[in-house]
Formats: sequence, C-alpha cells, structure tokens
Amino acid sequence: MPSRVSPVERARAEIDQLFADPARDLGEVLEEVARLGARLLLQTALEAEVTAFLGRDRYQRRPDADPGYRNGHQPVTSKTTSGPVTLERPKLRGTSQRFASTLLGAQVTRTNALEALVIAGFVRGLSTRDVEASLAEALGPRAAVSRSTVSRIGEQISTEFTAWSTRSLADIELDYLYLDGTCFRYHPGARAEPVLVAYGITTTGGPVFLGLAPAASEGHDPWVDFLADLTNRGLRSPVLVISDGAPGLVSAAEHTFPAARRQRCLVHRVRNVVAKVPVHAQAEVKAAYWQIFDNIELPAGQAAVEEATRRAVAFTARYERTYPAAVAC
Repeated sequence: MPSRVSPVERARAEIDQLFADPARDLGEVLEEVARLGARLLLQTALEAEVTAFLGRDRYQRRPDADPGYRNGHQPVTSKTTSGPVTLERPKLRGTSQRFASTLLGAQVTRTNALEALVIAGFVRGLSTRDVEASLAEALGPRAAVSRSTVSRIGEQISTEFTAWSTRSLADIELDYLYLDGTCFRYHPGARAEPVLVAYGITTTGGPVFLGLAPAASEGHDPWVDFLADLTNRGLRSPVLVISDGAPGLVSAAEHTFPAARRQRCLVHRVRNVVAKVPVHAQAEVKAAYWQIFDNIELPAGQAAVEEATRRAVAFTARYERTYPAAVAC
C-alpha cells in the first residue's frame, strides 16, 4: 500500500480484508475485528487530536492555523484485552507549542474497554455520550477527551458504518450464504447480546461480508428482519444456505430463501459430536469426523456424495458401539 496512505486508512483496509479467508471461524474473525477496531478508534482519535491542535486537516493550508506541520509517524504500542495493538503516533515539526495527546498522555496507556466500545460502535453507531463514558472507563478520568474530538470520531465511524450497512447488494450473486450469530457484552457488567452476521461465497469464488446487525434474540423474527434487510437491498437467493441448527435461524432462512438448499454447518456439527465423546477420545473422533469430508478428489456431484457417504458408513461402523450417541448425532 502506498506510504502516503494514512494509518487510519490502512487500518480500515485491513478490516475490509478480514473476510478474505472463508475458512476462518466467525468467532476468530470478530475477535480480529475487535483488535483492529480498537486500533482504528485509537488511531482516529490521535489523528483527530492533531487536526484540532494544528487547526487544519492533512494537506490543508490555513493562514490562521498553527505554523507547525505533520512529519510522519512513530510506532507505539497499546496493551488491550485482545493483545498489543500497534499505533502510529503523529510526529509534528515547527509547532508553536509542544503537542501531547490528552487521550493517551505522553505514553500510550493500557486500555480495558475499547473492544466492547468498538463492537458496539460498528454495530449500533457511536454516540458522543457512549464514547465519552467508555473512554473514561477504559482510560480513567485523567484521559481528558474534548467533545469535539469525540464527536468527530463518532460521526466518522458512524457515517462509514451506515454507508456500508445500507449499500446495494444487487450485484452480488452467491453460491453459498453463511448465517450465524454470536453474543457480545457491549459494556462491562452488561448481559451478552446477540449480533447477527451474514457472509458468503460468490459464484466466482470470492468471499463477501454481507451484513452485521444487533438483535434482541436469535429467534425467528429477528432473523427474518435481518434477512429481509439484505433482500430489500437486492440480495438474491443463494444456491446453498449454511447455518447451525437453531430452529429460529433455520425457519427464517427457509422462509426468506425457499428455493435455496440448506446445510448444517460442519463445524457446529463436529462440536455436537465431540461433546458426546469422553475427553480422552475427542481428538481421535474429531479427526475421523473430518476424514469423511476432507480430500475427496472427485468432481462435485453424485460421485463425491457417494464417496462421502461411504466414509460416513465407515465412521459409523468404527464408533457405533463405543460412542453410539456421537454416531447418532
């Protein structure tokens, strides 16, 4: 990526690329969203403070602004609950007074609540009050943040999320649509609330992140509303919908995409199978389970289905007496 691209833009680009690997587990992807989101928020805050300090944006000229100028960045590290996050602290030259970040102080401090703040921000849009409260809790009362800086950060991220979550999906043609939900605590001490997620694989083999929204529950009605938003923006029926076995999600998918076939997610299924096996045998049974599906060197079609079926029969013969509940699952 060109060196003139700002650190904030680089962080956004990394978030955009998160879903490039369709084999990644949803939980791992969202954890990475939290880490990169914390980095994006902190980096945006630093850049916003410099803009307020100098009185002008990057590459903007104003005769009434501070005579100083931006002169690159210096890497610094912030410790978060998702692990260390590398930021790029702006370096200034020729200023009339020394710049010190009121958000992070002379040195970058430890954060504790940024992941929850960022997830809540991407899903719900950021309000000034929420940002101020979360930053005060994360960084302590000495981390003074001006309302203008908080508003600038909140408006920027909220605007970007709104644009992304209302964009047209009419040009997307899917083979596979993955639907899942996961729960987050938006604030310390609060109950975990569900986030509904949709991503897929296009007919050209490319991954695409389609939608993300909060919900009161993972029942039928919230899923129907979530999928209706996607179809109202032009998303057409996929060939295959992949989900866990939650009744509300299954019924919503069948209601919204009646022409699509549906498959139980193999990852969710293996978790169910392994849960019915003693701990000492779980690794063996899990490996045998994946052997049913992996490395079938046949063209897609009936021959591949027959090979997988043959392997499933062999799995049954191997374990039906020892672990009948796992085989039944």
